Amino acid sequence: MSKGEEFSNRWGIILASLGMAIGAGNLWRFPRLAGQYGGSFILLWILFLFVWSIPLLLAEFSIGKKYKSGVIGSFGKLAGKRLTWMGFFITICTLGIAFYYSVVTAWSIEYLSISVINLYDGFMGNTLTDKLASNPNYLLDQWDSLSNGSMVTIGLYILVIVLGVIVVRKGVKNGLEKANRILIPSLFVLLVIVAASALTMENGTKGLEYMFAIKWDNFSNPTIWIEALSQSAWSTGAGWGLMITISSYTRAKEDVTLNTFIGAFGNNTASILAGIAILPAVFALSASDQEATAFLQSGSQALTFTIIPKLFATIPGGGFMTFIFFLALTLAAFSSFLPMLELLKSNLSTIGISEGMIAVILLVAFTVFGLPSAYSLDFFSNQDWVWGLGLIVSGIFISVATALYDPVKFKKELIDKDSDFTISNAYFKYAIYVNILLGVFLIYWWMSQGYSTFPWFDAQGSWNWMDVYSNASIVTQWGTVILMGIVINKFLYHRFCKVTV
Repeated sequence: MSKGEEFSNRWGIILASLGMAIGAGNLWRFPRLAGQYGGSFILLWILFLFVWSIPLLLAEFSIGKKYKSGVIGSFGKLAGKRLTWMGFFITICTLGIAFYYSVVTAWSIEYLSISVINLYDGFMGNTLTDKLASNPNYLLDQWDSLSNGSMVTIGLYILVIVLGVIVVRKGVKNGLEKANRILIPSLFVLLVIVAASALTMENGTKGLEYMFAIKWDNFSNPTIWIEALSQSAWSTGAGWGLMITISSYTRAKEDVTLNTFIGAFGNNTASILAGIAILPAVFALSASDQEATAFLQSGSQALTFTIIPKLFATIPGGGFMTFIFFLALTLAAFSSFLPMLELLKSNLSTIGISEGMIAVILLVAFTVFGLPSAYSLDFFSNQDWVWGLGLIVSGIFISVATALYDPVKFKKELIDKDSDFTISNAYFKYAIYVNILLGVFLIYWWMSQGYSTFPWFDAQGSWNWMDVYSNASIVTQWGTVILMGIVINKFLYHRFCKVTV
């Protein structure tokens, strides 16, 4: 795909932005976190939309629109030779998420297939309700078998990669844009249907009350702050570099501010709809409010995959509604996966690698580096922990580059130039500076708590970098990428920024 290719109109870029933002983070990750912390989490999540995500998305959109050189090249041209390694970290961080994100997409397809099987079995007289009656742990057993060592999961995640590469090879107009014209409107319609169904169930409104109830003592817990910030970044795409990639294919006079706000608010709307669909269902299906609360606060990654089938098994036409939900989840996950592939493709095309070779690299890289997450839920959880939080580091780096350029100058020259709708200079300026301090403080605050039994060293005194949730694991992986970027920084600048020695 040539870098001269562009989206055909404003709706193309808006749908691409929504496709990038609205995905498994909305339907799988957000309900899990909202279930753990309720309205306290949602309040912080909304706050960080304005403080963190929107300013970063504005910066990313304008960087890609101006420089059109992939994440590493565009970042290097903005920040200069000394800091090009930061663009390298942003790229690797996003790829770290993309490698395990393909597994979430595979799970979505698996449960879509299972919903078809359950629908057929129901017609044959063996409903999901009957299966649960004979084995109450039927859905949990099913999840355990699919999330650990499943060859079916591995096969499907490879299929996801192949399909994704096929779509992105078609280019922006014939691949990404056409796919999103179908995926995004369908997703919103399906989410509204599922949410409405959940609220009509007995006790469903209790889930809604729980979802928006604020517990003020939660705000003293650093985990809820870091989770709210990382979820806002994870879900909107702030700090991913994906917006840099997408906006590099925009028209010259595209409105940066309007497109950013539409994408950001569209994403949060999808998250709220997903929460309304799932949390009320937990209360409707639990024997007591206490049982519902205990299940939600467990933070189970299986929440979406076990509650939705159980929910719809209890209502007329539930089998069909289960199919609709997992179709929506599959569409959402796949639409977000495509820009992740495009990010790597865009960086590789910047340095002149051929289309055919890029396709091979995409297939091999995503297959090899995603395999451990497809095979082991512990490895998957570690990567979600490391690179989900890594987005905060990426956000800090984007803020630093913008601050060095001068936020007000950056806004006037890169954001406001073609924007009919503008924000105040003070808001953007102080948000950029605050985000640098906020990101550093929250990472420090969070790591100082130690969310592993041995956060730095194990019982034998060895560096505990193999632990799923240890600080040592995070610092080791972040440090390796940063050190590698610094070592090859000169190469990155001259290779990706098209500068001759």
